[in-house]
Formats: sequence, C-alpha cells, structure tokens
Amino acid sequence: MKTYSAKAADIDKKWVVIDAAGLVVGRLATIIAMHLKGKHLPTYTPHMDCGDNIIVVNAEKVVFTGRKLDQKVYYHHTGYPGGIKERSAKSIIAGKFPERILEKAVERMLARGPLGRKLMGNLRVYKGPSHPHEAQQPVKLDIAAMNRKNVRSA
Repeated sequence: MKTYSAKAADIDKKWVVIDAAGLVVGRLATIIAMHLKGKHLPTYTPHMDCGDNIIVVNAEKVVFTGRKLDQKVYYHHTGYPGGIKERSAKSIIAGKFPERILEKAVERMLARGPLGRKLMGNLRVYKGPSHPHEAQQPVKLDIAAMNRKNVRSA
C-alpha cells in the first residue's frame, strides 16, 4: 500500500462559518487551525493547502477562562531600541480591532513560512455578526456542541 499524497487538482476546499460568541479563545483557535491545515480530513497532506476556508463572526464576543482577560499580555516591538510595547487582552478586546486576538492565536498555532502565510489567507475574522461571503454558501460549524468545555460556563 502506498502513502497517499494529495495533488492540487484533488483538493476540494469548503467554506465554513463559525460563530465565536461565548467560545473560549484557545479551544476555538485549535479547531480553526486544524481545519485550516486540513488535519480533520483523511486526505491530509502536510505540504499542501488542503484545509477549508474559515469565516469567524462575533470575534469580539470570545471569552478567556480564569483571569487571562486581565493578566494575559501581548507584546510587540517597534523596531527601535527599547521599543517593546505591551497590551492586555482586555484592552485589545475593548479596542478598535478585537478580532486580532483570535487571528494571533490561530497564527501562532500554524507553522511559520510560505505555507503558514497561505493558510492564514484562508481565515477571515469579523468582529460583528455579518460577513460578505454569503455567495460561497458556507456551512455552519457548531463548536459549542463538540465539547462542553468549548463554551465558558458562567
């Protein structure tokens, strides 16, 4: 029996929409990364883009467990000496681009390089409940029903 390796013509990319309201950031990011890479498919090939196109809506309503909302810190560097900057997760979610929390979580779960950048191009995150991809007829993926821990209990 030979090892299966998918060709570009064999890959059938689907469109999936995920409602992130009330979902835990890390658990949601792992599922998104798995679907972007295509590891949920039996035809998974490590060096090919065989995953789905993912649309995430309500990204501003994601939740953190524990005290991560106050204690988690995101760093970036300006490029100048001593130019390290930090922002808490709470300030990013309350800011202008709350969808960046989820984008960074998924990006850091994928490999760096040309394939990882291509896979990130298949992810579209919107902070509100609407998206402009209705023409692609995306299938809804219910992450909350997969595992009770995916949703934060109040």
